[in-house]
Amino acid sequence: MSVNIGIKNVVKKYGDNIVIPDLSLTINEGEFFTLLGPSGCGKTTLLRMIAGFNSIEGGDIYFNDKRINDLDPAKRNIGMVFQNYAIFPHLTVRDNVAFGLKQKKMDKKTIAEQTDKFMKLMHIDEYADRMPERLSGGQQQRVALARALVIQPDVLLMDEPLSNLDAKLRVEMRTVIKEIQHSVGITTVYVTHDQEEAMAVSDRIAVMNLGEIQHIGTPKTLYQRPANLFVSSFIGRTNIFDGKLKVTGGKTMLCLENGYEVELKNVLEPYRKDQDVKVSIRPEEFVINVEGKGIPARIDDSVFLGLNTHYFVTTAAGVKAEIVQESQIDSILPQGMDIFMTVKSEKINVLTADGSKNILTGVINDKPE
Repeated sequence: MSVNIGIKNVVKKYGDNIVIPDLSLTINEGEFFTLLGPSGCGKTTLLRMIAGFNSIEGGDIYFNDKRINDLDPAKRNIGMVFQNYAIFPHLTVRDNVAFGLKQKKMDKKTIAEQTDKFMKLMHIDEYADRMPERLSGGQQQRVALARALVIQPDVLLMDEPLSNLDAKLRVEMRTVIKEIQHSVGITTVYVTHDQEEAMAVSDRIAVMNLGEIQHIGTPKTLYQRPANLFVSSFIGRTNIFDGKLKVTGGKTMLCLENGYEVELKNVLEPYRKDQDVKVSIRPEEFVINVEGKGIPARIDDSVFLGLNTHYFVTTAAGVKAEIVQESQIDSILPQGMDIFMTVKSEKINVLTADGSKNILTGVINDKPE
């Protein structure tokens, strides 16, 4: 049975050091929810508080309506998958998967049936009698996942489970994890610092920094309309420009380098006034032209990646920027070429001068107020 997880005003301290000052969120039943952020932001600390491995200095954590603050970790009915696999080196694959069922003292028939079921689910049944030392990293992580799921936990907790795998295996395993989680339907809390990984597997993501949640939303909402400059910079790649808003004749204009202006029709009403702003422009939101319109820049380098070509440029004002354009069949623009850049005004993001708030319509943030 999956559960809702309610986290209300939790506080985590180590002595006088406050790691999480006051954090609240709700994780829905059956949801794949990811805690994403840089190292030291508090995401693993929060996961360990849910698991019962860390004490809670303030606030409450609930599984459905049951407060679990003081509940022994062994009684929380959670499955855990760690960064280092944590499977037993002296046990076969079958015995590793069956371990939790044996601890629960289930009958031999049930243990055998459930072990076989989850080995097949994870495509490791052919390795049932192998020792872990004869498995690849990806196979070992499948064993760890099967062992966590076979006990039918209410919650699955995963702490950087793919960080020890090579790039190809990471992509393969994140597909496996997403498919298995959706088929089993278990409430899952996943910790990673890899934003691409988070985008690939999550129903929703909480972006954290310095123990606080910056934005909670679907991968699409976080990428397209980030709540602030930190989220915009952490999710995907972006270019940050200084700009000015200018209201003239009832129109709100965004002014960038070289007098380049675009009209913005989606600025929130309280912010429709003259002011300095930060502008987040993702590489694919630029359009290159050579006709003298837009922000002037010079191409420093280019990288051909098949479908797209990435251009690295410096503007006339000295700002470094990255542009992604669909690769052309005939040529790549040469290093040293002078170009102009315009923007796709409906896609860019405009933030307050201090970067604390996106001032455009369409920002969806599930973070509790």
